Amino acid sequence: MGSGGERDGTPVPDEVWQEFLRTSAEGDAPREPSARAREAAGRRRSEHPEPTAWRTHRPARPRPRKGLYVAGFVAAVALLVVAVDPGGLVGRPGGDPAGKPLAQESQRPDQAPPAEPGGRATLAEPYRGSPAARWANGTAGIAVPPAEATGWMTKAEVERALARTRDFLAASNLDPAVLRGGRPDRAIALMNPHQQDTRTFVTTALRTPGKDADPLLLFSRFDPAQARPVGDVVKTRGRLAYREGPRGALEVTADVTYVYPVAPAGGGDEVVRVIVRRETVVSWDDPAEVVTRAGTFTLLSYKTDTTNGGCGNVTGSFRPEFGGGGSGAAPDGETVDPYDRTRPIGEGRGGCGRATRS
Repeated sequence: MGSGGERDGTPVPDEVWQEFLRTSAEGDAPREPSARAREAAGRRRSEHPEPTAWRTHRPARPRPRKGLYVAGFVAAVALLVVAVDPGGLVGRPGGDPAGKPLAQESQRPDQAPPAEPGGRATLAEPYRGSPAARWANGTAGIAVPPAEATGWMTKAEVERALARTRDFLAASNLDPAVLRGGRPDRAIALMNPHQQDTRTFVTTALRTPGKDADPLLLFSRFDPAQARPVGDVVKTRGRLAYREGPRGALEVTADVTYVYPVAPAGGGDEVVRVIVRRETVVSWDDPAEVVTRAGTFTLLSYKTDTTNGGCGNVTGSFRPEFGGGGSGAAPDGETVDPYDRTRPIGEGRGGCGRATRS
């Protein structure tokens, strides 16, 4: 037996042996088990080994409370709904909630837009209660078809002509300076300077507007002394279409409705929406066939349908009526839905109509 001591050939650790010697000296030594007992204990350990240390403690799993389980289930369902339906469309009538932007108009609609949730227009929400609340802003609401080679123009030239046509619409009806009564010089620059009748009309209409020369037939303008635009957004809905015209020209038709919220120039929180629908046809002519300037078009025709812009107006600016004067039946008894784009302009119309809604 060495200094550490051994039991039946099994080494005894030094600290255990030292403790045994100390207690023996004090008369309190533990009784050493017999060889038979040690053999039996060793046999039990080999037949039933103790689990390794990382599994020695496995606390009882707490039983979840019913309320917490239900709350967790509801939260999981909510997360699933958000993941599958981030726009919140599930469960709403038609799956098309108010406020969701409409897709661009690709062809003439077959019905007028449905009524929107009630509410009057305000300075903070100038399109509240109007179908235009779901329309796009500015030129984003004017659909442009894919370009294809047409007449004397290549595909790239047709694409450029369509873009410039939309530029003309923007310069005529969306330019903030023009809306506040400014001169539409950018729009005029896109018009064929050799089309003398049109040039004369535009010059006269802007200088001395009257019944036979009204700039509102082509341009949207307000008198800053009478009305002020509300916000910087004009809602639009419409489309361009094109075909081959006479002598191989590219003939482009624009049918667009513009909605302008305005308030009294002198202050106040009343908001009136002026709705203007325009149908304009232009021709991008072959310079070999028609006298023109590169990058300009010939104006073929134009039609305008306006509601809430003033009746019998010859001042060259829209003059919306505030104080409730713009509502009710028209003098000739005709009422008009300004958001109905199912028919061409002028069909079934006459006199000075008023809007059934704005």
